Amino acid sequence: MLTLMPVAVQASREVVIDAPPDVILEALADVGSVPAWSSVHRRAEVIDCYPDGRPHHVKVTIRVVGIVDTEVLEYHWGPDWLVWDADKTVQQHAQHVEYTLRREADDKTRVRFEITLEPSVPIPEFLINRARKKVLYAATEGLRRRVIEAIGADRSS
Repeated sequence: MLTLMPVAVQASREVVIDAPPDVILEALADVGSVPAWSSVHRRAEVIDCYPDGRPHHVKVTIRVVGIVDTEVLEYHWGPDWLVWDADKTVQQHAQHVEYTLRREADDKTRVRFEITLEPSVPIPEFLINRARKKVLYAATEGLRRRVIEAIGADRSS
C-alpha cells in the first residue's frame, strides 16, 4: 500500500563545523558557489542584495528525487542566523528554511538546519524520506565541506 505524506514536511539536522560563525555565514552568502557544494542545487543566482551586500532575493533551481523546481527565495540575515522563505511554485505551496549558528569554541560552531516544506500535491512517504536525507546531508555536510575548503584556501594564500 502506498502511503502519502501529510501536507507539511519538516526536517532538521545539526552539525559542528570547525570555523567561527562569520566564516559559515560568509559561505552561505556566497550563493554562486552553492551548486558546487549542495547536490540538490543545479543553479543559484542573486537577484538583489541588502545594502551590506548580502543576498536578499535569490533564484535557485533544485533537483531532488527526480523533482525539479525553480524557486525565488527571500533571505533574512541575523548575526548568527539565516532564514529564507520561498515563493509558491508548481511543486510547493511554501518553504521555510532556518540556519541557526551557535559558537561552541573559538573555531567551532554548531549549525542547525531546519526546513518546513508544503508540497503542492501529496508525495509518497518513501520519496519524502529519500528527499529528506539528501537535503539534510547537502545542507549540513555539504556546507561543512565548503567551509573547510574555503579555510584551507585562505591559509594557503
